[in-house]
Amino acid sequence: MTRIYVPATIDELSQWHAAGSVPAAAFADAYEAPDETEEGEYAALMSAADASAERLAGPGRRLVLVVDAGAAAPVPFREVLAVHADLDERPADADADEDLAWFGVQEIPALLG
Repeated sequence: MTRIYVPATIDELSQWHAAGSVPAAAFADAYEAPDETEEGEYAALMSAADASAERLAGPGRRLVLVVDAGAAAPVPFREVLAVHADLDERPADADADEDLAWFGVQEIPALLG
């Protein structure tokens, strides 16, 4: 298993959550930590956050799903480890280095709400 950081938008998260899994196609855009250190994981998280910001057409919330993936197969939401997201919608020109908040998978409905 490899820990990956999957960039997403709120619309993608909504579709994936309704389907019950993160599609394997989403892993093509995922980031893997260069090593298992906290710094390596943070670098992968922030790279995925940058990719999420690039997907936004304007203001919005960056979202990153943390997943341990083994094969190129969908991952059920019960196996998603966490979601990182901006607390509020942010302007398109917001600081790219701003940290994301951590959310448990059980909090996804509130994020979508």
